[in-house]
Amino acid sequence: RSDGTKWSLVTLLSYIWRRQEVGEAFRALVPVSFVWGSYAVATAYVTTDAVDKGKKAHGDNPGKTTRVAVAVVDTFVWQALASVIIPGFTINRVCAASLYLLGRTTKWPLPVRKWTTTAIGLSTIPFIITPIDRSVDFLLDSSLRKVYNDGKKHD
Repeated sequence: RSDGTKWSLVTLLSYIWRRQEVGEAFRALVPVSFVWGSYAVATAYVTTDAVDKGKKAHGDNPGKTTRVAVAVVDTFVWQALASVIIPGFTINRVCAASLYLLGRTTKWPLPVRKWTTTAIGLSTIPFIITPIDRSVDFLLDSSLRKVYNDGKKHD
C-alpha cells in the first residue's frame, strides 16, 4: 500500500482475497460468474471505503460538503483504478498470454495448462500491487487532485 501501512499475514491475505485479481487468476478454471462475483465484491469494497472516507472527512462538522465530496471522489477513483480496473486487466492479460503460450509451446494437457495459468496469475499479484498503487498516485496527482486541492492526497 502506498500509505505506508505495515502488512501482517492476515492483512495481506484479506487484502488479496477481496480483490478480483484472484477471480481473474482462476478464470480458466471457474465459471465466469465467479469472476464477475469477485468484481462485485471488489466494487462493494471500493464503494464502502469511499463512503467511510467521506464520513471521516465530515466528522461532527456539518457544512463540509466540499471536503466530503473530495474525499469520496478521490478515494473512489483511486480505489477503482488501483484495486479493480488496472489490476483486473493486468492479471487477465497475464493469464490469457500464459494460457496461449503454454498451448503453443507445450504438449501439456489442458487441465495442467489451466492450473499453471492460475498459478502464474496468483504469483503475479504481489508484484503488481505497489507499481500500480504508485502509478495511480502519480496519475491522480498529475490530474484530478490538481483540480480540487493543488495535488494534495486525501487518503
